[in-house]
Amino acid sequence: MRRAIQVGIAAAGVVAFGILSGGTFAQGGGQAALTTGAWSSATPTNDAPNPYTTVEGWAKLPAGREWGSTSAVDVDKDGKSIWVGERCGTMPGPNGAMVSTNSCWDAANNKMREFDPVLKFDSTGKLVKSFGAGMMVFPHGIHVDRDGNIWMTDGNDNLPRRRPGAPADAPLPPKPEKVVGHQVFKFSPDGKLLLTLGKPGGNPPGADAEDPASFYQPNDVITYPNGDILVAEGHGGANSRLILFDKTGKFIKQFGKKGTGLQGEFDQPHGLAFDSQGRLFVADRANNRIQILDPKTFETKATWYQFSRLSGIYIDKNDMIYGADSESGSVNPSHYMWKRGIRVGSAKDGKVIAFILDPSNNGLTYEAVDGKLVAKMADGSRPPGGTLAAEGVVVDKDGIIYGAEVGPHKLQRYVKK
Repeated sequence: MRRAIQVGIAAAGVVAFGILSGGTFAQGGGQAALTTGAWSSATPTNDAPNPYTTVEGWAKLPAGREWGSTSAVDVDKDGKSIWVGERCGTMPGPNGAMVSTNSCWDAANNKMREFDPVLKFDSTGKLVKSFGAGMMVFPHGIHVDRDGNIWMTDGNDNLPRRRPGAPADAPLPPKPEKVVGHQVFKFSPDGKLLLTLGKPGGNPPGADAEDPASFYQPNDVITYPNGDILVAEGHGGANSRLILFDKTGKFIKQFGKKGTGLQGEFDQPHGLAFDSQGRLFVADRANNRIQILDPKTFETKATWYQFSRLSGIYIDKNDMIYGADSESGSVNPSHYMWKRGIRVGSAKDGKVIAFILDPSNNGLTYEAVDGKLVAKMADGSRPPGGTLAAEGVVVDKDGIIYGAEVGPHKLQRYVKK
């Protein structure tokens, strides 16, 4: 049985692909099972007005470097400069076109790429500082603390892997001279390394109990007013937890496990933020929800679904939430009724008041065929797939929003109309 479901307004299709943690997500007309969860009873918040204008090409990279994938963006202590974690630009693809490798590790040549992944732009979009070359494979989450220091999470590693499709007994590539990955770094504003959390190369998948102070795919990091450090870990594997350290990097405790429960369970805790009350907001991405936790006990105080499937979350001084959904309908077809984009709303009452729509939603429909969802474009082009629109999001002191995009390889700027 076929059933067509309209999502968006008919327009020219946008083709996009994302590569994440070594795997390529490309929907491209493929099928996915119709599934449900606690989120399925929530009404999609797709109709809020968009009071913003999109500014393309605001941030300028030096000659010879193009934007690659980025999911990490935060605002400097000055309230107007912008810090970005970027995955080392592009390289020639099979057909000669420049494509994002989504990684600072050049697996073909068994070496780290030479670009700096940590970038600072002033309020005009000029690159004024960069550092971090050779230190991280997959810059993923970023946090600027109260003293202006920059924290970065590295969500992958450069350990040898067999090429996709290779036999299970095929020899592994040679081990790199220096193992890098699955760590959290603290830098001064000038790029001096101040602190490192976790061991290079991280824990083997599922081995966090053996070394809880190290990581496998750390997503985000945030600091408490007293300097304590909280890391969110788990990007689709068996691990989903929060790890707390004191300000010196001493391990205090870990909390949580993978699951769908309302207390102590997460599935891809992808972003972290505090509101003015000190409550901890966790973007629990694969559960399509925000978990609002007590910052000390991590007890769940509330669960919100109205901000959709959040990859990134930011809360400003006025307790306004900025939430970036980069996956609904593409990486996660069962969440197709929720359109991708940036939702803005109140951390006090949870009301969504604005929505910046991802343009790749335009012309997209889903057709239910024998219990499966098939994505189609109105103009017959290939449906967009992968991680689209902003994954990371931040707002500066003037209310200008910035979105870090993995699939489209952009840092977008949104100003009030």
